[in-house]
Amino acid sequence: MSADRIQGVRGMNDVLPADEALWQRFEDTVAACMRAYGYHRIRTPIVEHTRLFVRGIGEVTDIVEKEMYSFTDALNGEQLTLRPEGTAGVVRSVIEHNLLYDGPRRLWYAGPMFRHERPQKGRYRQFHQVGLEALGMPGPDVDAEVILLCHRLWADLGLQGVRLEINTLGQADERRAHREALIEHFQRHASELDEDARRRLHSNPLRILDTKNPAMQPIAESAPRLIDFLGEASLAHFEGLQSLLRAQNIPWRVNPRLVRGLDYYNLSVFEWVAADGLTLCGGGRYDPLIGMLGGKPAPGCGFGIGVERVLDQMRAQAGVQPGSACDVYVVHQGAAALPAAVQAAERLRDAGLDVITHAGGGSFKSQFKRADASGAFAAVVIGDDEAASGEATVKWLRDAGAAPGEGRQQRVAMAALAELIVDALVAADPDA
Repeated sequence: MSADRIQGVRGMNDVLPADEALWQRFEDTVAACMRAYGYHRIRTPIVEHTRLFVRGIGEVTDIVEKEMYSFTDALNGEQLTLRPEGTAGVVRSVIEHNLLYDGPRRLWYAGPMFRHERPQKGRYRQFHQVGLEALGMPGPDVDAEVILLCHRLWADLGLQGVRLEINTLGQADERRAHREALIEHFQRHASELDEDARRRLHSNPLRILDTKNPAMQPIAESAPRLIDFLGEASLAHFEGLQSLLRAQNIPWRVNPRLVRGLDYYNLSVFEWVAADGLTLCGGGRYDPLIGMLGGKPAPGCGFGIGVERVLDQMRAQAGVQPGSACDVYVVHQGAAALPAAVQAAERLRDAGLDVITHAGGGSFKSQFKRADASGAFAAVVIGDDEAASGEATVKWLRDAGAAPGEGRQQRVAMAALAELIVDALVAADPDA
């Protein structure tokens, strides 16, 4: 009897080759969009000191209280955590390497994050995020810039129906006054509060406004509004953001109940929400964070995108077309054909083509089945006869391959093989 199969950890998923084309398209589009706005990539470790997240995210947040994968390093006793989000690590790196010494920075990151949650649609224990951090710039112009970048990204990805919601959290003293009013309001409804609300009442009452419990909705709806506690400067910042969005014809909705689950946010916050209600991106301004983590205080603004959620939207809206594994598939049979096939494949790669050389034997018929399934533009066929004459047979597997007056198949000298296929590919897709 064979041993029990070992399966992957629940909520930590494999990305299989069939999905790679979609992931690559997303990643390439993100990188191009970041370049267009002047953002440079930064790569930080997956593992950080636990205190980084406790101090930066907040001790009474769900992430720190219930979701972090934390452990003690058995070799030196350090308390370490798999990163649950990207901003704290980026800011730690900026402080450690003094990256703001010569002025503001525009940075972006991508990679896996880890939270111990109950797996469900769009929520996994290992998930991927793309995010950016605009550091050292205080005005609403940067808030607008990161929102506009997101708006352009959705357009470049072909996503439709993604709506923008914005709010302002004001400054710390304004939130303190609002906090006291919230506590007083919720205490008047103490008998109606659920367990989460009672736990958060004195530690983080703002999070009660974001409750998903339908029975709590009327209490949250009738709570004091933060905007009524804001001073002139905070209101001006929020109006500045809206004015810039208005000038670019970006639609949005002010959602006074929109809060962020992390302690470091202030002033502008926003979310991009899909038509099915899933949040694809959340972010905002976090001016206190650099100082909270021991750096010289400097403003910051950024966002995080849930990659798996965006990919689900891309699949649903545009469908997923199978990607091509190569440009050319080399079919060969015969003792003299193999070295000639290997040589032909290398010269085709020298010309910039992606080439699969058949391996494992098999008849011409079975090899052509593999060639067609690969999505290749053309099959290059080499038998002993072609090898002896220094030629190859090109079989066009896609309609655009054959030139006018030519058949679906043509024989060509090895020296002219690469040029023939490259010219045909360019003719079929001039933008390729």
